[in-house]
Amino acid sequence: MERPAGRSAVERAKADELIDDFAKAAAKARKNTSAKIAAKRTEEYTHESGTSVWRFTEEPPKRTRVDAATADAVVAGLESYVDTLRESRRNLITRYAVSDVAFRVVGTGSVGRRAYIALLRGNGDEALVLQLKEACPSALADHLRAEHWEHEGRRIVHGGRLVQAETDILLGWTSIDDRPFIVRQFRNMKGDIDPTGLDGGHLDDYGRLAGALLARAHTRSLDPRLLAGYFADDSEMDEAVGRFAVRYADRTEADHAELVAAVRSGALDAEIEDD
Repeated sequence: MERPAGRSAVERAKADELIDDFAKAAAKARKNTSAKIAAKRTEEYTHESGTSVWRFTEEPPKRTRVDAATADAVVAGLESYVDTLRESRRNLITRYAVSDVAFRVVGTGSVGRRAYIALLRGNGDEALVLQLKEACPSALADHLRAEHWEHEGRRIVHGGRLVQAETDILLGWTSIDDRPFIVRQFRNMKGDIDPTGLDGGHLDDYGRLAGALLARAHTRSLDPRLLAGYFADDSEMDEAVGRFAVRYADRTEADHAELVAAVRSGALDAEIEDD
């Protein structure tokens, strides 16, 4: 029996081969909670006064302690962050109190930016881990006549809430030492599918699904009627996107080759792991 013609772009992606991969990712995500992070990355510490607190364990350079002034600044930032949440979320977050703050190295795309994790404790053994990540202007800001935002964290959160079907319920923004930050749960119930581990058939489904999700995000970002009108009867659109994707892949390979050559010549100090 044929499905109705009006089914969603995600349904039309026909990613049935990924069902098992989704099940594995979902099972892993359900275990990826603040409670698990707290159990593995925190410890109970007793001050000389006899008072006990929970704090992050250190794992230099990935996770390190911060000084008292930095911790106070992060806590102050979290207080103002609460006001950026919906009312029901505010009631939830106020059940917790900050127990510790640590510095944590961020991923490649945010190298050089400040990032912290905050350990919050609730009743009993309840634990919540938040990430505070410095927000920077869009890479396209210098090339497009885009709307100016006074706070880059607010811009990022607004965009996330706009294009994602379900966002982190504790996603918000704040400022620390006059720098904009976004605040979100740290790895809570998050999972993914590693495309490098997929075989040919599954990778094909993965590509179609990723494209469908991106298309849905774009339709949520502005009036879908404008998009439909813009692309109406444009049979060359898919070919244009395909050509761009190939050029982008070629550019990525060329950039990587240039990087490897710089390392091998000694112009850049780094190590290369040969397969």
